[in-house]
Amino acid sequence: MSLILDQNDITLNGQKLLDKICCCVDAGEVLSVLVPGGCGKSSLLNLICGTLPNSFGFSGQVTLDGVVLNNLPPYKRQVGLQFQDHLLFPHMTVGENLAFALPVHYRKSQRRESVEQALADCGMSGFFELNPFIKARISLMRTLLSEPKALLLDEPFSKLEASLRSSFRHFVFQQIQSRSIPALMVTHDEQDIPDKGLLLKL
Repeated sequence: MSLILDQNDITLNGQKLLDKICCCVDAGEVLSVLVPGGCGKSSLLNLICGTLPNSFGFSGQVTLDGVVLNNLPPYKRQVGLQFQDHLLFPHMTVGENLAFALPVHYRKSQRRESVEQALADCGMSGFFELNPFIKARISLMRTLLSEPKALLLDEPFSKLEASLRSSFRHFVFQQIQSRSIPALMVTHDEQDIPDKGLLLKL
C-alpha cells in the first residue's frame, strides 16, 4: 500500500504555493515534510484529504493503494488526519470518544472489544469509562480506529510538553509501522523526524 503524489501543484490567485511535489510513501513509512510557516502545509494536507477550497487551483495526481483520489469526496478517501490540537468530545468518556471513530459495520459487542484492544495497545487498559484527560494518545487512537489507509500528521507533537514528546513520538511511529500504513507528517521541527524516515523540504 502506497501514498503517491505525482507532479502536484497548488495555486491561489495565480500564485504558486507548491510546485511539482512528487513522492511515494510505502506501507509503514513516514514522510516528514519540513516546512517554514506560511508555505502551504495546510493546502498540501487539504489536497490529499479532498478538502482543498474551490478558491485554490491544483494539478497532478494523488494515488492511495492504487486508487486515484483526485475526484473522490473526502469520506471515500480513507485518509486519517491527526491535528496538532487533539480534538475530543468533552462530554464523552475515553471509550465513547474512541468508539465514535469505528466504521458503522462494527456490531455493538465488536465496538467495545475493538476499543478495549486499542486502549491496551497504547498502555491505557481500564481507561474506557474515564474522562479524556490524556488527549494526545486518545486522539491518535480514535483516528487509527477509523481504519485509514493513510495517515496525515499536522505537527502532532508541537503542543506537547517536552517530557511527553519523545515517548509519544515513539508511540506514533510504532503504530504506523505495526499497522503498515503510509504516513505523511508536516512539521517545522527537525527533532520530530524519525531516524529512518523520508524527508521532503518545501
